[in-house]
Amino acid sequence: MKPESIVNDYFSSWRTNDPEKVEALFSEDISVRGPLGLIEGAKAYRNALEWLFGITKELVIVKQWVDGPDVLTWFEIQHSESNELISGVNWLKVENNLISQVRVAFDPRPILPPENV
Repeated sequence: MKPESIVNDYFSSWRTNDPEKVEALFSEDISVRGPLGLIEGAKAYRNALEWLFGITKELVIVKQWVDGPDVLTWFEIQHSESNELISGVNWLKVENNLISQVRVAFDPRPILPPENV
C-alpha cells in the first residue's frame, strides 16, 4: 500500500472519529512528537487521538506532499466548542505499511484550558 493511502486512511479515521481503525494503522512502537510533548506507543497515541477527535468539528486537508515513506500534510481543524480554525502540519513516516513516526506542529493555545495559556 502506498504511504499516502495509509495517511489518507489516518485522516479518514479522524474525520469519522474511529480510534480503533486509526490504531490499526500504527506500528506498536510509534513515536509522536509535537507541541504537547512526546507520546510513545500505539495505545498511548490512540488515547491522545480519542481526545483530539472529540474536540474536532471538521477536518480539512489543505495540501499534502509525499517523498517516499514520508508524507507531510497541512490541515485545518475546526474546534467543536469555539469554532476556531486551527492550522497544523504533520509529518508521518510509513514503514512496513504502518505509521511509525509522527511529527506535528500547531499552535496549541486554542485547545488548552485558559489557565494553561
